[in-house]
Amino acid sequence: MNEYNINTIRRNINQVSSLASVLKSSFGPFGFDKAIRDRDGNLIITNDGATILQKAKVKGLIRSMVAEMSKSHDNETGDGTTGVVLLTSFLLEEAIKLIENGVHPNRIIEGYLYCCDKCVSHLEYLSYGYENDVSLFFFLLNVSKTAMNSKIINRSKDKLSEITLKSVLAIADIKRRDVNFDFVKIEGKIGGSLENSMLINGIIIEKEFSHCQMPKKINDARICLVTEPLEPPKTKNKCEVQITNSQSYKDLNSLEQLFFKQIISQIKKSGANLLVCQWGFDDEGNHLLLRNKISAIRWVNGTEIELLSISTGSSINSRYSEINCSTVGFSGKVREKILGNYDNKLIIFENCARSNCVSILLRGGSEFVLQEAKRSVRDAMWAIRNMIKRCKVVSGGGSVEISCALKLHQSFNNNNNVRDMISKAFSSALKSITKTLAQNAGKLPLETISKIEEIQINENNPNFGVGNLKTDIMDMKLNKIYETLIGKQQQFLAATQMACSILRIDEIINN
Repeated sequence: MNEYNINTIRRNINQVSSLASVLKSSFGPFGFDKAIRDRDGNLIITNDGATILQKAKVKGLIRSMVAEMSKSHDNETGDGTTGVVLLTSFLLEEAIKLIENGVHPNRIIEGYLYCCDKCVSHLEYLSYGYENDVSLFFFLLNVSKTAMNSKIINRSKDKLSEITLKSVLAIADIKRRDVNFDFVKIEGKIGGSLENSMLINGIIIEKEFSHCQMPKKINDARICLVTEPLEPPKTKNKCEVQITNSQSYKDLNSLEQLFFKQIISQIKKSGANLLVCQWGFDDEGNHLLLRNKISAIRWVNGTEIELLSISTGSSINSRYSEINCSTVGFSGKVREKILGNYDNKLIIFENCARSNCVSILLRGGSEFVLQEAKRSVRDAMWAIRNMIKRCKVVSGGGSVEISCALKLHQSFNNNNNVRDMISKAFSSALKSITKTLAQNAGKLPLETISKIEEIQINENNPNFGVGNLKTDIMDMKLNKIYETLIGKQQQFLAATQMACSILRIDEIINN
């Protein structure tokens, strides 16, 4: 390769390194938060890698590639975004050293792919599952807690991880080993603390009953869903109706009364006692609903209408004339709940007929705490989903990275051939992940890694990793700090493939 191509690769790697340097201090349970001012002027405080890359302005072709890769990794596994960007950066930093020593990029790519396959296989060997059926719930609970460890809400992780686990298990299809997160609705309300968060077996919508005199609690609710406003019909083009005498006014009024009475009669014949409408009500129509003991909720958005249809079994009617007994759904209890002051009202649909839809109601002192709690709950949900797909975990705390590095070290022949040089580079990149964890925890990185390597070799225990604030190192398996096997394997594969893709680019052509 000529000097121009090498300089291009070096510039590309510098772009990735500069992006990783932003995320580096946010990595791990003791990582720092980033304050981001988004395009709308809102302040976001988070240490979630996916959110940082999404909200920050990422400029440059190579940086955009890495950000897109991290987004796809987040969509696939739900967590580990920061780790995959850092590993990509460390692999590329080791690669440029090899290129400067005369190793061709294609040889590096071949060696990286070989090392990655070896590490993925070793992760399979290191993985373990739960011991018996009794411990399965607590095993999944610890996986959920580990996913929340690095977030600012980790003080309330016991409460939130239990809520998250119960919500996922409620909607999981165990036979297909899959989870549809469309059946989980996460709502946040400012006020109280995270410990006041709750799991509701049903659907939450941020509305109130259309009339203040309607009952605030309905047992055995029979629900009809409508996407037509409860208003007198209007012409499609502009016109004027001139009323010249009192009789014409009475005729118009009686026509409107007849229109509303027909709709009310249609609803009552169907047996429904709760009307949920996507649009608004006329005052006269709202009054007639109250007179006929039919509760109503208006201005419900389309997504919530669809979710109510799935959970209650009610059909979505585009016309009031379509309402009949076969289109009515059922909910065991519908109630209005007030949070804090009188303006914060929610309607809760519980014990619905068809599906196991659940809602998570998060409480917090400020909007950014609620947003971070939502992100943390989402990460934990993805971790539990990965466990349902395949119930295998590996130890956290950077232990598996050191174990994989030692596994690669065993394959060295202690000579300076190209294959050994590439294996050493891959091993060094893996150790840099653990080194970053130790550095963010306020420990001496090199000393901590030396201790972990020593104890893993002498005791043949690959579960030792970076400890908490009290100890330098500890056994992750004994302390129940787990990461999903699927997420860790995908992290290694995604980082290696992205590093190889960037090494293949020797020139950038701008049109």
